Amino acid sequence: MQKENLLETQESEAKEVHFYKSLVAEVAKCAIKVELLNDDYTELKGEIAGPPETPYEGGTFILEIKVPETYPFNPPKVRFMTKIWHPNISSVTGAICLDILKDQWAAAMTLRTVLLSLQALLAAAEPDDPQDAVVAKQFKESLDMFRQTAKHWTAIYAGGPHRNPEFDMKIRRLTDMGVEDHQARVALSSFNWDLERATEQIF
Repeated sequence: MQKENLLETQESEAKEVHFYKSLVAEVAKCAIKVELLNDDYTELKGEIAGPPETPYEGGTFILEIKVPETYPFNPPKVRFMTKIWHPNISSVTGAICLDILKDQWAAAMTLRTVLLSLQALLAAAEPDDPQDAVVAKQFKESLDMFRQTAKHWTAIYAGGPHRNPEFDMKIRRLTDMGVEDHQARVALSSFNWDLERATEQIF
């Protein structure tokens, strides 16, 4: 009996090692990375580069990936650890609205599929099926303001190249009044960088 259990354990560990090695090999070809966080292959750290010609270009976005025991028959749980301004990703929790992470998952899909799909989502938002209603409203009503805000968040949180001196100055005005930096950024972003309206919302 012990021998059978040992063989099952060894087989299970061999499968997990193969799963991880295959995953690393797959993602190495793309602007995406994955890193193991524990020994049982259930927690991974993903990393995707912001797609070119988007407000996220030049940024690096970190993802928390939790692989259920029922994978690949059920999707992994994924959220953004890097703060991001996007209609389909919560600016508060990093939760993602993406069909393949919910009811459109198929067992043939891989974690590489997930990471590439998230990159594609950054390049083509779906504001009519939002995760963050405030961002989606801005996207639909003031696309240029959305792009400027998303670039700013990418610069601050994901190492992107596009700092906005005007936005920085407005944030400083609020932080000088004792407002926490991120709270000031969220308020200003939510009100299209209208300092007066953001101030009213905070105080």
